[in-house]
Amino acid sequence: MNIYNLKTNHLLNPIGFLIDTLTLSWIVEASFGEKLQGTRVVIGLDENYEKVIHDSGSRTDLDPLSYQPGILLQPRTRYFWKVVAKNAAGEEQASETQYFETAKEEEAWTGNWIEPVRQFERMPLMRKLFRLPTKPIRKARIYATGLGVYELYLNGEKIGDEYLAPGFHSYDFWQQYQTYDVTEILQTGGNAIGFMLGDGWFKGRFGFDGGYENLYGDQFRLIAECVVSYEDGTEEIIATDAAWEAAEGPLVASSIYDGEIYDANLEIKDWNKYSEAATDARWEPVQLSAADTEKLQARLSVPIKIVDAFVPELILTPAGEQVLDFKQNMTGWITFTADVPKGSVITYEVGEVLQEGNFYRENLRTAEAKFTYISNGKPAEVRPYFTFYGFRYAKITGIDLLEQDLGFKGYVLQSELEETSGIITANPDVNQLLKNALWGQKGNFLDVPTDCPQRDERMGWTGDAQIFARTASYHMYTPAFYKKFMHDLRLEQKALDGAVPFVVPQIKPEGDAGFVTGAGAAAWSDAATVIPWVLYEQYGDRSLLQEQYPTMKDWVEYIRREDEKSGAKRLWTTGFQFGDWLALDGANPHSPMGGTDTSLVASVYYYHSASLVARAAEVLGHTQDALVYTNLAAEVKQAIQNEYLTVMGRLAVTTQTAYILFHYFDLCPEQFKERMTKDFYDKVISSGIHLQTGFVGTPYFAEALSRNGMNELAYGLLLNEDYPSWLFAVKMGATTIWERWNSILPDGKISGTDMNSLNHYAYGSIVEWVYRCVLGIQADSAHPGYRHFILAPQPSAQLGKAEGYYQSVSGRIESAWEIMSDGQLFFSFRVPFGTTATITLPDLSLEKARKMEWLQEAIPTEVGVSVTVKAGDYSVSYMPTRNYRPEVTTKLTYRELLEYTPARKVIFEQLPMMRNNEIALQYLDMPFEAFKELPIVSNFVSDETLERLDATFSGGIPIIDKISLQS
Repeated sequence: MNIYNLKTNHLLNPIGFLIDTLTLSWIVEASFGEKLQGTRVVIGLDENYEKVIHDSGSRTDLDPLSYQPGILLQPRTRYFWKVVAKNAAGEEQASETQYFETAKEEEAWTGNWIEPVRQFERMPLMRKLFRLPTKPIRKARIYATGLGVYELYLNGEKIGDEYLAPGFHSYDFWQQYQTYDVTEILQTGGNAIGFMLGDGWFKGRFGFDGGYENLYGDQFRLIAECVVSYEDGTEEIIATDAAWEAAEGPLVASSIYDGEIYDANLEIKDWNKYSEAATDARWEPVQLSAADTEKLQARLSVPIKIVDAFVPELILTPAGEQVLDFKQNMTGWITFTADVPKGSVITYEVGEVLQEGNFYRENLRTAEAKFTYISNGKPAEVRPYFTFYGFRYAKITGIDLLEQDLGFKGYVLQSELEETSGIITANPDVNQLLKNALWGQKGNFLDVPTDCPQRDERMGWTGDAQIFARTASYHMYTPAFYKKFMHDLRLEQKALDGAVPFVVPQIKPEGDAGFVTGAGAAAWSDAATVIPWVLYEQYGDRSLLQEQYPTMKDWVEYIRREDEKSGAKRLWTTGFQFGDWLALDGANPHSPMGGTDTSLVASVYYYHSASLVARAAEVLGHTQDALVYTNLAAEVKQAIQNEYLTVMGRLAVTTQTAYILFHYFDLCPEQFKERMTKDFYDKVISSGIHLQTGFVGTPYFAEALSRNGMNELAYGLLLNEDYPSWLFAVKMGATTIWERWNSILPDGKISGTDMNSLNHYAYGSIVEWVYRCVLGIQADSAHPGYRHFILAPQPSAQLGKAEGYYQSVSGRIESAWEIMSDGQLFFSFRVPFGTTATITLPDLSLEKARKMEWLQEAIPTEVGVSVTVKAGDYSVSYMPTRNYRPEVTTKLTYRELLEYTPARKVIFEQLPMMRNNEIALQYLDMPFEAFKELPIVSNFVSDETLERLDATFSGGIPIIDKISLQS
């Protein structure tokens, strides 16, 4: 047996985190046939468990996904714990010991907030020199936070490997402090604690379009306590007070958006080391701040760390620039080694794309995104401190890189999250797309799930976070990351009477009532319900759902009040709505608003969120709430059908997104299901199987197709290579996901600069479909955390082969399939120890299935057969009942497409000049040759027009099976 992945509140060995509810989790791995007789959790105050404070005893009912020992935790205490499992033979196996350590809890602060007496022109240094007695130290901790952002030094060493602490959170409601173990660095005799501070998010320039200053404060602040515990049982505290000192440091300027200027000539030598020498005149007294300590709270933010590094290639551009290409659009910073004459100025500025081979950065808008280093003539390792950049390219000035190599490196900064999955397919472009989606997450999960990391924005848009939550939770182990985000969301929501801001933390510039301060919009604010439910399904931790249930409920009650204001129609028709943001089917091509009725989008999310609250209430045992919200969801569903469906089952809103929402959220009445699915099919075909969707429709598009018998269209959607499609960006060289389908045009020109990020992860949500439908790995909400799960891959000859894994909280799940050269289907699965799975195999007859050993209990389904299995490795190959190997992928010309009457109808019904032209519409069923001669439509279907359209789409529209269209 192997017991691994021991986590405390979903963190590995956390120190100083907020532990409101103590939850322990682990994974047991054993031979598939082995059975556990019991599991035991032991918690002690020492590694040898001589002081045990909790022993669960060997039990069969311990929940390995969220065991809550219910012990009373003491402040500033380290607890050690292990899991012991016993097999059927009575043999025991213990895990490695892990630990967690509490913060100050409810203890009052000895330290005071301190600040410089005057407004410094440069970023400040603060320090305290002190001496300790010559007696053995048992342990030492520093509890501290600095505003805006800070780094901690002790005796000349940077403490810890995290950056940009204390992170980005709702500073007006709470302020996180961090805990540092400094036992090994503190020494008897002289010591020096030093802090370096910068603006960050708390102060300085930040907010939408970069247009705001000092959102939370205009003064640097620091609070710290160094608590030294001696072996003799005594304790000493060195805390921030008026005896500390401050000086202006060498960091001349620092800004999240604009970067930094570092002048090494202004360095104070050994500023963070103890010295008996007379005080340098550059050090000034500090003053106590008027700020209180009531908002201080132990951290929730996962630390921001360096997670990867890249060595660039040097490019000399046509404009004569020195540009470094790091080959990957990423978030972080660039370092180099400077050994240059005194006064030398070395600068880099960053960008995401080249234009005509030259450096370009205009899509960063007002963000300068620069770094400037001024040398003091001494060798130095140079890096930024309190900023980060989104970039692939960097233009270097001030040094000739052909003559001197400064060892430039690009370092990736990201909240420290474990990657938990991997997929490879037979299509290299799809593999690159999957990589791009992962890098979109890596670039934007920097303390908050930001929209983009490069321009003058970088904020926690709730819409992006909601859309991407399940993809994110396949990619990485996210519960601790989202717990902090949802904590901020809840604090913001409480101040808004149930509404949820468009961005979290909310940007609240004084006196500004503009767009970015808004709250309460569908798909964005529904992060309040969607994220908690995704976390519950993926990780099975009921305590997270319990904690976030009030947030979920308050959000739906907010929508209900909006509904009541407008007549209690059980539709959401009030307030500003984003709608299907950035969709391509809007009436105004220059507007980001899509063509789908925003009240339809809002009402569908009303239904969705009410349904999620009902399900959460049922899980948590809130029986009355479950009934209330089930009924509310049913009323909203009926109202949507009444408002948006004709009596014959025709959708009143005929956009792709409208069809997607009705099919994905099961809003199609049974009697109209066939007709509505046919209309959906025709709609997709009429677009040449191209996306017209935005932020709302795109995440659900492929799965809505695969769920409703149109799996080949879903693959066609994935595999299109021309605009608009996912692979268009891949073919254009993208290494992350773009904000717009045409962020870069086919000629390589950027399509615009006002809102055009090349690292914007939202459309990477297609990866959710890849896991759920291509590999078929799906959570079962009745057994969350993959105790039991679904394996239902839907293969296609368009892709040919796919294999991957997901490291769930219950163990490693594997799924693979291949369409063999002889037409057989091959499947392979791994179901981890201690779990069960229901496997669905498509186009396999029950007769054939029951001849195979592990499929003897199979039952028939609409698509093939399914069987529930215990842990184990399973594989099967068989000749399917339908052909998975079409001879060729047909490319239809526009003429052939318009010859298909349903496609012609959908196309012409979308044309503004035709939509209300009853004379034209009555001729849509005519044979094409006669139809195209009608004067009223001839301009639309002339030979010249059709040839131009074919040229635009590279010679035709890819359709997997032409026969299926004609049928």
